[in-house]
Amino acid sequence: MAGCRFNFAMRNISLVVGDIHRRKRWSDFVRTIHDKKLEKHIPDLHVLITTPFHSAYVTAERIKRAKNMELLLTAGVGSDHIDLKAVAAAVAEVTGSNVVSVAEDELMRILTLVRNFLPGAYDLEGKTVGTVGAGRIGKLLLQRLKPFNCDLLYHDRVMMDSELANQTGAKFEEDLDAMLPKCDIIAINMPLTEKTKGMFDTERIAKCKKGVLIVNNARAAIMDTQAVVDACSSGQIAGYGGDVWDPQPASMALRYAAGVKDMLERYFKEEEFPRENYIVKEGKLAGQYL
Repeated sequence: MAGCRFNFAMRNISLVVGDIHRRKRWSDFVRTIHDKKLEKHIPDLHVLITTPFHSAYVTAERIKRAKNMELLLTAGVGSDHIDLKAVAAAVAEVTGSNVVSVAEDELMRILTLVRNFLPGAYDLEGKTVGTVGAGRIGKLLLQRLKPFNCDLLYHDRVMMDSELANQTGAKFEEDLDAMLPKCDIIAINMPLTEKTKGMFDTERIAKCKKGVLIVNNARAAIMDTQAVVDACSSGQIAGYGGDVWDPQPASMALRYAAGVKDMLERYFKEEEFPRENYIVKEGKLAGQYL
């Protein structure tokens, strides 16, 4: 993959490519063990705590068997591992648990790719950076990019509030495909849904500026893996970085555990969760998943 820079948790891509198949085999092995344990408890459970990257997926079949389930709680952010169309119980996440660290990590990867791993090689100043998705993480990234004197663009379902837009100087791009060729750097900051899975395929990547840098800390499945590999080989993508895999290894940070504890205490006290923590409430899906 000559001419293309990769950054996955600061590891060289030659190690990463060889590691993908090993990760998948290990993930399949672990999934089999955890699935067997989970199946025994599904009919009796009232609360199911999962992580977005855990190997046990909450399928429609499992939801149907969980007659007593009242709450699906995600220890982290994102619920693409849950069949949201099939669920009747409340679905909530530990919203905001890692948004600052993800935004900071994205900025680090952008700087690493721009500078080509060599001090002083290139500048971020004057580049056009676009974020695809401007939720909590996307907004934080734009705020952190402001001091670098970049031209900032964002694509989202809705425009951000005028105060934040004025603060960051970020311009709203309603048409994603129109935004892509303007960007020197693209950050992916959207949830994985049926609409966004494989969203960046060969056709869409071809609409990007040649030599674009892409950072994806959202979900790996938003990108078509083979399309990314081909684009890196051709030079269409000059650098790709991220800390997400498909499938994703499980992670349980302390902040997730603390958030889960807080939400369980609210549940047992029959208290409401903060509005932004709900993904499904009373059968209604949060806007970002529509």
